[in-house]
Amino acid sequence: MKSIVQKIIQLRNPNFKFDEALNSGALLQFIWIQIGYLFRGLKVLFLIRKPKGLMLGKGVSFFNISKINWGKFLRLGNQVYVSALSKNGIQFGNNVSIGAFSRVIVSTSLNDIGDKIVIGNNVGVGEFAYLGGAGGLEIGDECIVGQYLSCHPENHNYENINLSIRHQGVSRKGIKIGKNCWIGSKVTILDGVSIGNGSIIAAGSVVTKSFSENSIIGGVPAKLLKSRTNE
Repeated sequence: MKSIVQKIIQLRNPNFKFDEALNSGALLQFIWIQIGYLFRGLKVLFLIRKPKGLMLGKGVSFFNISKINWGKFLRLGNQVYVSALSKNGIQFGNNVSIGAFSRVIVSTSLNDIGDKIVIGNNVGVGEFAYLGGAGGLEIGDECIVGQYLSCHPENHNYENINLSIRHQGVSRKGIKIGKNCWIGSKVTILDGVSIGNGSIIAAGSVVTKSFSENSIIGGVPAKLLKSRTNE
């Protein structure tokens, strides 16, 4: 049974192999959970959408699903909320996984609709993430992300001290995260930031400016620690 299940999983992740120490009880429980995910994914058939191997945890909900597109084997954990109130929608690539209790939200206001969220192929995001897309958010292929990632591609204007900040509108530049990045747990990325391909962001960092390819960064605010190319 283990080899059969392993081959099925390798359709989504060709490099996957079960650990030899995995016991039969855990394997059976894992299979049961995955079957539940697949059956819940079939509910999009009622919305005239192709599941494409969509796997949904308990309590997953969508808003404006007509502007959400996904590739093969999208997996959304328990209580994930996806809102595509936006100009250009939400695009999930193939083999994307979003952890439980995460929020993928382009806009929260009907009077100033945001841009988009684009997540590439083979991206894994940990639990409790907040992925905002008001100014546009792009995450490249092959990125791995820890828990509690927070992306905010929008800033409030505040220059007029005689007017409430909430009435001064917002500015938006967007966030771009390159391919093959490793982002640690509890990282916050602010508007206008671009992260180069192959970069690593240490856990707990607050990223307020852009960094080039293969950067290893960390801190509050984040700064360059070293380069993966030793330059």
